[in-house]
Amino acid sequence: MRTGLTKRQKTTEIFFDETKRRITVYTHNTDLKKRLTAFAEQYPDHCTMTDEDSETGYKAFEVEKGRLSFRLTVPYSEERRQAASDYAKQNIHYKRK
Repeated sequence: MRTGLTKRQKTTEIFFDETKRRITVYTHNTDLKKRLTAFAEQYPDHCTMTDEDSETGYKAFEVEKGRLSFRLTVPYSEERRQAASDYAKQNIHYKRK
């Protein structure tokens, strides 16, 4: 979708307020919009779409606390990256063209 916005302007903002039961998410990210829309359709008591702007391509959602999480991952060591690469090369199930 062409919105006239630069990639830098296409942001995702997540607001946590300790006094409220819900998290507010504003996003231009296509994958996140699709995931939140599907979640809102399947679980309307836990997530609702509150706003959308078809011109700029953003959507806003309110998500019940405890339903949205962040995952921090530790960087792989060089040994672990090499082991994963070796494993993938040995277990490849298709041929590259």
